[in-house]
Amino acid sequence: MLYSVFMLALRSVQRNMLRSFLTMLDIVIGVAAVITMVTLGNGATQAIRAQISGLGTNLLVIGRGQRLGGWGGGGVPEFTEADAQAIQSQIGGVAAVAPTDRFGSTVVANGRNWASSVTSSTIAWFETGNCSLASGVMFTDEE
Repeated sequence: MLYSVFMLALRSVQRNMLRSFLTMLDIVIGVAAVITMVTLGNGATQAIRAQISGLGTNLLVIGRGQRLGGWGGGGVPEFTEADAQAIQSQIGGVAAVAPTDRFGSTVVANGRNWASSVTSSTIAWFETGNCSLASGVMFTDEE
């Protein structure tokens, strides 16, 4: 019984070779597409996790408030160095405070210009940003 069913199926595949080939091609493309999408999804998930963990698990970033008119609009007071020192000294468990300021600037090197973003901060920025110096000399608090 099983033999006759197998032979009938084999004869049906032989009589419809093009349809059998296209069905097999459909299955292969479908499986490859699913594998590709799952792999891309896992890679994107791992990349996002790596970026988030690179920020640090115990990092708190405080920015100025938002009022009508967008960020910095409506007379929102700026943080000062005294505010950063108060956070460092008056809040327990704070390992480092790194006040930063960002502004746009033009960088010139070898006769070429680049529009760039410049971040200014204290030496604690390296600790809070989980960064290390690849080459050169670390600047001091006085600098």
